This record gives sequence, structure tokens and C-alpha cells, in this order.
Amino acid sequence: MSSSDAAVSAAQPTPALELPEPLRSETVGTWAYDTMSRRVDAEILERTYQDNKDQFEEWPQVMKDFQKLRADLQDAANVKLQYPTKPEDDASAERKLEVEQWMEILKPHVDASETWLSSPWMVSEFYVYRRLMDCLGYWDPSSDGYQYDPFLKQKMAGLESSTASAESVMAKIPQLPPTDDGLQIALSMPLWGNKMDLSLWPADASQNEDVFAGILEKAHENLLHDDSQAVAKHCATLREKGGGSVDIIVDNAGFELVTDLAAAQYLIDSGIAKTVTFQLKSHPTFVSDALEKDLVETVEYYCALDSEKFPAAQAAGLKWKGYLESGQWKCVEDPFWVQGLPMWKMHSPLYNDLKERCDLAIVKGDANYRRLLGDLDWELSSPFDKVVGAYFPCPVCALRTLKAEIGCGMAPEQTERAAKADDSWMVNGRFGVVHFST
Repeated sequence: MSSSDAAVSAAQPTPALELPEPLRSETVGTWAYDTMSRRVDAEILERTYQDNKDQFEEWPQVMKDFQKLRADLQDAANVKLQYPTKPEDDASAERKLEVEQWMEILKPHVDASETWLSSPWMVSEFYVYRRLMDCLGYWDPSSDGYQYDPFLKQKMAGLESSTASAESVMAKIPQLPPTDDGLQIALSMPLWGNKMDLSLWPADASQNEDVFAGILEKAHENLLHDDSQAVAKHCATLREKGGGSVDIIVDNAGFELVTDLAAAQYLIDSGIAKTVTFQLKSHPTFVSDALEKDLVETVEYYCALDSEKFPAAQAAGLKWKGYLESGQWKCVEDPFWVQGLPMWKMHSPLYNDLKERCDLAIVKGDANYRRLLGDLDWELSSPFDKVVGAYFPCPVCALRTLKAEIGCGMAPEQTERAAKADDSWMVNGRFGVVHFST
């Protein structure tokens, strides 16, 4: 693929409103400042070092480059952004293209001598993880760190600790009816994860629609915007035509990924989807973000569970494996999902694929949501239709719990309610949104 093949087409639309300024990391007291001036080094990379200490200390070049990255971030206000390592001469065309794409992303910020803090937060934060891949020599077969996942220990801990909660969830999914309420509960699970209150769910829930309404009301009480009914209406049309093509733009591995798989199971079994395509990261990033290998490993792990201790979860694992083998579930990795670009700058092949094939894209998580908004400082009441619906290539549903100081499509009375309830309402995941646009 040439660079022109992956360029953004001039015909691709953009948000229908004037673009505000990007969030940056220079203002003391903001989440962005704390993230780039402290958290990425003192918490994330320190934990990465501790988890991989024995390995890194046996790999002198990896360790040297890793320490250099940490030193740069410890002086983030002064260290200027630099281009990624050039690919090997014999690197694949895809690898060379990925580097070229990052150079294009970084060029205006390198030319302007911007630092880790003065550059747009989205660019700099995504680039931390891209630089970490360079430290490892992730794509270099001669490097000790070739294809090494420095976050594997944390991902495995998340997977192994997911089974108790997953057993409860997976016992419920087959009981959900192919109705609007059934769909909304299935989507609430990946939105809220462990915060879903399943205590209202009696053994005979499948026979009691009032119970589903109660569970749904509880799940939605901390939503600051809720387009669930519109999503359900759209999905009903997909079911009526025999099922559509649904994509899930995945966020984290661990229990969150299990709830994504549970929702995907419901989409297939309820007739909403003929196929579900999981859009996954192309290299380790943001610690827990899921790659194809993480999804496959999750399915295999659940298949191998003790069927006496975890009967529902193990049965789900076997069903998921069948979906993958039959092609009803598909996995796609694309470099775009790990790049610091707004989604209206989606590379043309990916944009065109979604436009031509996808009947509904479900966008998961906070980092993906930030990219939907371009990580720009929108008015919180700016309509989602005008910001995202105006450019996204297919019908889109965003499921997000708020973990960054950014948002749109929330009425003032809702944001005021959240602010009165919790000073940290924008960053601690207590509140969420379900947005939808065609």
C-alpha cells in the first residue's frame, strides 16, 4: 500500500461545527497535565519496568532506550517531540507505511518545536506508547524485544481475575430476550462492567420483563446522555432484515473485553448481527488495550475453565470459539487505532470499509471517545450529531464512562447534576454516556 492509499481522502467529511482548540497538557491541575507530567512515567512506565525488570535488565539496548524515554518524560515540559525510529531497510511495506503515517502526524508539532506538554495531549499520549515500541524494537526481528508485550502480565492478571464476575454475566446473557430492553441491558454490560447491578436479577428473570426494566433503570441512572432507545430502534431494523454487519471498536482487555464478547454474543444470538467484527489495536498500547492475540487468548482461556466451577463462562468460551471458527466473529488490527489522530482523519481504506460494509459501529471506552471528538475542547452541550454523526462513515454508537475532561452531547442540567454530585465527575468513571447517530 502506498502512502496515497492510506491518506485521508479530501472527500471525507469533518465535524459540522467549527473546530475548537485541542486539549494540551500545560495547564497545572488538569488531568492532561497530571497524565503527561507525572502519571505516564511515575505510574505507568514505572509499573511497566517493575513487571518486566528481569527481562529488561537482560536486554541492554532495550533498557537503555527505555531509560531514555523515561528521562524525556521526566522533563516533559522541555523535551521536544522527535520522529520515530526509521524502519529497517528490509521492513515490510506495511511497516514503512506505519512509520510514514506517524511522521505525518508529528510533522507540524516537530516543526513547531513543541514539547511533550505543549503538543496536543492526544498526540503526545498516544506517542508515548509508540515510542515504547521503538524502545523494545517491537518490529525488528533482531531485537530482544521483538513482538514482546510489556503489558502482558497486567493483561493476564485482568483475565484471570475476570472469571468470577464473568460467570454471573454469562449466566444472564442467554436469558436476555430479543427486545429493546434485552439489547439495552446487553450494551449496559460493556459500558459499566463491574458496576452493573445484577442483584435485581432473580432466577426466573427470563419470564419477567418488569425485572429487565428495573435493571435497566438502575444501569442508566448515572448516564448523562442516553440514546439507548435510538440504538434499539436501529438494531430492530437490522434484525428485521435478517441481521447486519456490526463492528465493535474495542478498548481494554480483561473483564471489559469479556463484556464486549458477551454483548457480541447477544448481537449474534438475537439476530441483530450476522457478523461481528472486532477492531483491535495493532501493537501494545495504553497498558490494557486489546490486540487480536488478547481476544483469542481470552476465548481459549474461557474454553479451558473448569465447567463445574464456571459452567456459564466455560460454555460461553466454547460458543465464542465457534463464532470465530465459523467466521461470524472476525478480528481486524489496524494501525489507525493506535495513532494520535481524530477519527475524521481515518485512513481511506478503513473509512471506505466501514462506509461500505458496516451497519453499526460500537465505539468503546474513553480513549476511543476522545478520538471521536478529536480530543478538542468542545462545549459539553455540542450535539453529538454535529460533532461525530456529521463525519463518521456509518451509524455509530459510543459507549463511554467519563475518564477525561472532554465531552459533547450532554445537556447543561445533566452536567450540573454530575458536578454537584462529584467534584471528579469528568475523570473517575462514575458517569457515562450512550450516544448514537446515523
